[in-house]
Amino acid sequence: MLRVLLLTFSVVPIACAELCKPDAQNAFKVRLSIKTALGDNAYAWDANEEYLFKAMMAFAMRRYSSKTTTQISNVLLCNVTDRVSFWFVVTDSSKNMTTVPGSEVEAAIRMNRNRINSAFLLSDKTLQFLKISTTLAPPVEPSTPVWLIVFGVVLSLIVAGIVFLIVSGIQQRKRKNKESTERENLEEKGEVTITIENGIPCETLDLKAGHVNGVFAADDERFSSL
Repeated sequence: MLRVLLLTFSVVPIACAELCKPDAQNAFKVRLSIKTALGDNAYAWDANEEYLFKAMMAFAMRRYSSKTTTQISNVLLCNVTDRVSFWFVVTDSSKNMTTVPGSEVEAAIRMNRNRINSAFLLSDKTLQFLKISTTLAPPVEPSTPVWLIVFGVVLSLIVAGIVFLIVSGIQQRKRKNKESTERENLEEKGEVTITIENGIPCETLDLKAGHVNGVFAADDERFSSL
């Protein structure tokens, strides 16, 4: 019996080592840039931080699927380096020595990325899951609908056009009234003016002083002297 227990305990670490290794099936590599993100306030990566990471992965899996009974012990870390980087897998609690499909782990991480980042005071750029693309921020929607902006611009152009036509009409009317008044004043004074009729300039007679026709004036001078 003792030999069986010893054999069992020796097989488990070997099996776990086979599950969690670089480029293993359903394994993910993580790289943390703690010093870059926090500078002088950077914390050391130790066993406590590893425990927190396992807890966050278990939390993400549980939150992703309510049927999942993932425990902290189901998250395995390996190849931890000082810089800090490591690999991890999530084992299936309902099946012995099998890992959760990578697609499910990726979906759980995407769903809880902000919570994971906040736990380590990092961002997508300083806490990188190398097989998972950076989480895109949701598109910013303008506070004012686009159709309302377009409607406002069109309405402004219409109003501007109406105002321009009104002002132009008023100015043209004033100009015509001014020309009509000046013409009336000239006629009252009896001054000769040049008018255009059918494209031909014509003189307007001075009604007060009259106008002498040169032809009749010459005839009068020729026949009047005796």
